[in-house]
Amino acid sequence: MSQRIGLQSALCVLLASLSCVAGHAATLRVLVENTKGAALADSVVYLTPVVPIAPTASLHAKIDQQHKTFVPRVSVVQVGTAISFPNSDNIRHSIYSFSPAKIFDLKLYSGTPSTPVVFDKTGVVVLGCNIHDQMIAWVLVINTPYTLRTDAEGMATLANLPAGDYVLRAWHEPMSEEAPGEPLHLEAAATATHTLRLDAEAQPAPMAGMAP
Repeated sequence: MSQRIGLQSALCVLLASLSCVAGHAATLRVLVENTKGAALADSVVYLTPVVPIAPTASLHAKIDQQHKTFVPRVSVVQVGTAISFPNSDNIRHSIYSFSPAKIFDLKLYSGTPSTPVVFDKTGVVVLGCNIHDQMIAWVLVINTPYTLRTDAEGMATLANLPAGDYVLRAWHEPMSEEAPGEPLHLEAAATATHTLRLDAEAQPAPMAGMAP
């Protein structure tokens, strides 16, 4: 009985501690617009701590090739992520990037290459296929776990953020480079609101009955 009471007490202390931490966390609301003031839906908002956070586990992702298209078209990964490039088509592809953040070339192949590509620098990586010029995709490599996509109104809300100093950025397809960062200080238990403007075009909303 005493052991059970002890476990219950420890659980109460843990829950109280978590509640206290959550109560002191900051919240950031970010509106992303283009230079004409139009909301940019599906933009990537990311908040990088001034003191970098090292990933706590190995990171993996996948970019498939289906019907001569990269799937997904846009990937957001942390530095050090190993990305595999399976080819699900019944034709061969030759995937490459000349972007400074990651230069690589997977020669003509089918199936899945045995070794994934490790994205070890921050920045925007543009992917292409040497055989099919219409194939294009983007990999945004960032050094933070604090990221979110904007909704249809161009708004993203990042919650449970530790108080401190950050650099705030946003990115929108088809930008080939990161936008300049804006320094930002977050206070504990406070909600901050910020607007970012990008030199990008707002995409029209999908028609009813069509996939987004």
